[in-house]
Amino acid sequence: MVVRVPVSPDLLNWAVERVGWTDEELRDKAPKFPQWVAGNALPTFKQLEEFAHKTHAPVGYLFLPEPPEEQIPIPDFRTVGNTGVRRASPDLIDTIHAAQMRQDWYRKFAMSRDYERLDFVGSVTIDHSVVTVAQSIRDALDFDLNSRETFTNYEGALRQLIDSIQDLGVLVMVSGIVGNNAHRALNPDEFRGFAITDDFAPLIFVNGADTKAAQIFTMIHELAHIYLGESAISDALMAGDVTHDHELWCNKVAAEVLVPLVSLRTTYRNDASLDELKRLARVYGVSTLVILKRIYDTGYLTWDAYRDRYDAELDRVRRVMRESKAKGGDFYLTQPIRLGRHFMRAVIIDTLEGRTLHREAYGLLGTAKHETFTRMASRLGVA
Repeated sequence: MVVRVPVSPDLLNWAVERVGWTDEELRDKAPKFPQWVAGNALPTFKQLEEFAHKTHAPVGYLFLPEPPEEQIPIPDFRTVGNTGVRRASPDLIDTIHAAQMRQDWYRKFAMSRDYERLDFVGSVTIDHSVVTVAQSIRDALDFDLNSRETFTNYEGALRQLIDSIQDLGVLVMVSGIVGNNAHRALNPDEFRGFAITDDFAPLIFVNGADTKAAQIFTMIHELAHIYLGESAISDALMAGDVTHDHELWCNKVAAEVLVPLVSLRTTYRNDASLDELKRLARVYGVSTLVILKRIYDTGYLTWDAYRDRYDAELDRVRRVMRESKAKGGDFYLTQPIRLGRHFMRAVIIDTLEGRTLHREAYGLLGTAKHETFTRMASRLGVA
């Protein structure tokens, strides 16, 4: 006997709005949805489970009397103009929860090993000089202009930056998908990164679906949040109406770390053409969008001119990114980027020493097989 279950139309609509489906996606993925909402038909329990899976909603939520008010577990500094905070997608929520789970494990690991508190966490306020803090971060990361001259592309600079931040004791995770699910791509238009502060295990997550140059800016932006000792979900945008003082300060610090104004004033040729933007982007190892923002900061562009140029350049950068989108990749090379090499090594070492159960380690590392665990250990030089 087929069991059919009554579900509130409000809950069904909530699940669809939450996942952000278009009308076309709704027709394709849940063709019987209109009948369920209208009350002309009831879904079977299996159909409801499939619907919950596709919308990334816990199936139990669909039996609640009314849609739940989901709370994002860290402060949300994202805005759309002046309209306030956006609703977080299931992809963002699941990504934050996974990061928190891994951070919680690493905090316990660090404390069990008598790691010291990281003194730079919460060491500054937004009243501190942007230039001074930026110089401090550059020194800590050894990421000055001279060191960046050795990089031949953005990917090399990004990898060096990741390693340098991890060496400070910060967990760094960069991924463009939810977990290992390639069908759940993260959207840079929703968020570019987040920081979760902690004295022993501060964590930075960067949306890997963004351009490599944009990821570099986001990573420094999130590190600035860690220096402030605060957690935050960020846009890390360089154009638009940033109204939150802390978000604006972190933008300024990231820009100053990457493109010091004192230096730009001597290298800029007073020509905001695309060729000049590309030349300066190569000099500083950043995106043309960062260069454009710094040219505005020097006073060479008006706000209106800057916004027009920024929007046009953003469209161009995204078009180039779509055309050069890479597919696939070696799991054993990408996973240390997604989870952080230091984090993975810690989990593997703790497991091999018998302190962490293999079952828990598999979940932390995003695998279900002992063979994969063993190969990870070998590739990371732990086994």
